[in-house]
Amino acid sequence: MDRINAPTKARGDETSNKAVDTRANTTESNERTVIRSSEPSSIAVGGVPPAVVSDTEAAEGTGLRQALMERCVQSRWSPDPRSMIRFDGQPSGPGREEFRALRARLNLVRERQRLQKLLITSALPEEGKTFVAANLAQAVFWQQERQILLVDGDLRASHLHLALGAPLAPGLSDYLSGNADEFAIIKRGSQPNFFFIPSGRTVSNPTELLENGKLRVLLQRVASAFDWIIIDAPPVVLVPDAKVIAELCDGVLVVIRAGETPFDLAQKAYSEFRGKSFLGVVLNRVDARLTYGYHYYYERKARTAGSNGKKR
Repeated sequence: MDRINAPTKARGDETSNKAVDTRANTTESNERTVIRSSEPSSIAVGGVPPAVVSDTEAAEGTGLRQALMERCVQSRWSPDPRSMIRFDGQPSGPGREEFRALRARLNLVRERQRLQKLLITSALPEEGKTFVAANLAQAVFWQQERQILLVDGDLRASHLHLALGAPLAPGLSDYLSGNADEFAIIKRGSQPNFFFIPSGRTVSNPTELLENGKLRVLLQRVASAFDWIIIDAPPVVLVPDAKVIAELCDGVLVVIRAGETPFDLAQKAYSEFRGKSFLGVVLNRVDARLTYGYHYYYERKARTAGSNGKKR
């Protein structure tokens, strides 16, 4: 079966957007995440330009953030070091610069159009969508302490709470079922501006819950309090959940695993969002030794070390 090593192949000939690489190391040796997104000048994404925020809207956002600080659940989180990259005070290291580069690309998009609610999905399971969602949220948060809400929208196989080391319930499924309000499901750890909604208790009808209209209401209620709302969704090829959530979002990133995802399925994942809110592809688990950046950095480092060792 045909397999892909670059998202430009997954897009085929149906788009003329230019792909730009940024690469993020995973926590495993010799593997990297390659983030490919479209040039801001050529992205065609559904939505409208960022609206001017009125004094009333700003006051509402401030009031809601204060209410969240007072009423939402706070607990001690224990992030999984195998899944989470550290951004606090670390100038460089595996994955940091690459996620910062992705953040910069998305900020450029925000200058041209509305982009607050971002959906991250994949073609198939085990491609790294949760890893990308969690660490992108961190990268955005550490930029001038933006207000972040990270949402686990995968009601079928949730993993985001494990990466963050946060409680699983009550969460999104409980809110959609009418068993909890927004203050009961929004969690925060030690960072005052980083909030999280876990997936919640297991349910037998996830798609029906996502379609019942309450998710739209929730996002409308909390939108004024956050700069970014990042949602981790189930694989789009297998179930319709990601497409349902995407209708409520301003942009979509699709995670593809290098050398593993069949080309036809990667293309199908792209086609589900084509002409709507598709932003780009994240190519994950790329062997760093096969990338230009790896060879350039280490060859340059070796040359520098050799010249420093010469006798004068």
